[in-house]
Amino acid sequence: MILKFLIIAAVISVVYIMFFKTKPVTQARTRKPKKAKTEATNPEINDMTECANCGVYVEVKEAILSNGKYYCSRECLKEAK
Repeated sequence: MILKFLIIAAVISVVYIMFFKTKPVTQARTRKPKKAKTEATNPEINDMTECANCGVYVEVKEAILSNGKYYCSRECLKEAK
């Protein structure tokens, strides 16, 4: 009876150690620091591009793309054509 209890306790201990126990603090400190957020993942920093017609800088997401060139507005696009 005691032998069965010891075997069950050993199996439970091994399963606990393998799956549920957290890593020691010393290993967590030796990890490399996480990289800072890049410009692409940071929503506060936006990519800017220059208008092909007037030279004004405008955000890429707000610019008009035509024939591989960015324009700040429809007026600049019409003037360029």
